[in-house]
Amino acid sequence: MNQDNRYVICMKWGSKYPAEYVNRLYNMVKRHLTLDFQMVCLTDDTTGINPDIKCYPIPELNLPANLPERGWKKLTTFKPELYDLKGTALFLDIDIVIVDNIDCFFTYNAKHEDSVVIIRDWKKPWRMVGNSSVYRFKIGQNTYPKLLTYFEQNFEKIRQEVRHEQAFLSNYLREHHHLEYWDSSWCVSFKYHCLQKIPLAYFIPPKKPSGAKIIVFHGEINPPDAITGGGGKWYRHVLPSEWIKAAWQ
Repeated sequence: MNQDNRYVICMKWGSKYPAEYVNRLYNMVKRHLTLDFQMVCLTDDTTGINPDIKCYPIPELNLPANLPERGWKKLTTFKPELYDLKGTALFLDIDIVIVDNIDCFFTYNAKHEDSVVIIRDWKKPWRMVGNSSVYRFKIGQNTYPKLLTYFEQNFEKIRQEVRHEQAFLSNYLREHHHLEYWDSSWCVSFKYHCLQKIPLAYFIPPKKPSGAKIIVFHGEINPPDAITGGGGKWYRHVLPSEWIKAAWQ
């Protein structure tokens, strides 16, 4: 495998999101990425997924059974050998919406070879925690050889210290490798940056921030809610977004 390969990787497990989300993500990437790439989905169910997307099983993690879901599975993207994949990978959550060209996520020149480039958390940026909805890393090159081993061997301690995989990942990378952040205008939160404040939210639909390339949906609102309106808490009233409807297909 060529180390210059580019991959766009997503992950789907369980029944929360249907295959439609994966297929729409692939369509958006094709429209907004001019560079050659291979789309990869790590999943427990390939039913309905576009055959142009290369699917692999989600690697197993050596963790206690019946854990509450915190996205720990995402950490398996850092396996030193992940099937036959080798090159540069951009991980995207399947519920994001791409609204502009994303070549920059591959052409961004990181300061260090082992840097992971990630979204800087919007709510509490001083914590320096990354939001793992969009992150770029070296795949299948043994760049982060001990990350998963450390996580599995110290899981009970880690789960007492952090709530989810992105906090562990951010802390580990800052200590053992390098963590960099995307330009703050590239990846924006739908609920923090697009929704109007109450009471304006009842009269003015969500806006697309200038310079935004990827809209991240986290919490209770998903792309279908943004399209039809609704889905938010009372203090995050959601009117229909025609621009999300145009992009999410």
